[in-house]
Amino acid sequence: MICQKCQQAPASVHVVDVPPAWSPEATDAAPVQEQSLCEVCAQGVGVAGVSAKPAMTAISKMLRKAQRTRKFPTCPGCQMSLLEFRQRGRLGCPECYKAFREQLHELLERVHGSTRHVGRVPGLDAEALEMLEQRSQLERELEHAIREEAYEQAAKLRDKLKSLRGD
Repeated sequence: MICQKCQQAPASVHVVDVPPAWSPEATDAAPVQEQSLCEVCAQGVGVAGVSAKPAMTAISKMLRKAQRTRKFPTCPGCQMSLLEFRQRGRLGCPECYKAFREQLHELLERVHGSTRHVGRVPGLDAEALEMLEQRSQLERELEHAIREEAYEQAAKLRDKLKSLRGD
């Protein structure tokens, strides 16, 4: 891209002029103005420090300092920090689940799409799992029948539950 001002040198600086919201120029008639300029023209327009290297170095230093001084939550049980957990991928003790609850919630939501287990129950075969689901469904129906004061229906559901449990 060539400099929009001198039309000769390659453009190496992109200037974006945004009028402040409080100024009379900040209307739909005065939109954001953009220019691509060479370093010489940019300095002529008053854009100081057009070299990106010092700016990037300063930003990099600020980010490193912020990372060092940033306080990460720490587990009171094993003293593991959130940063350590992120590096290792494993928690240190049962207390970590409480200490990092918010971060774990976000992580599980992002990785699994949910924070609630909806898959198989470990140690159960398909038949036992179906029996468990059927009992849960009957218990929900029983609670609903009781809330609706449908006591005859509730009694039938109670009897079904007893037969499933083997009582």
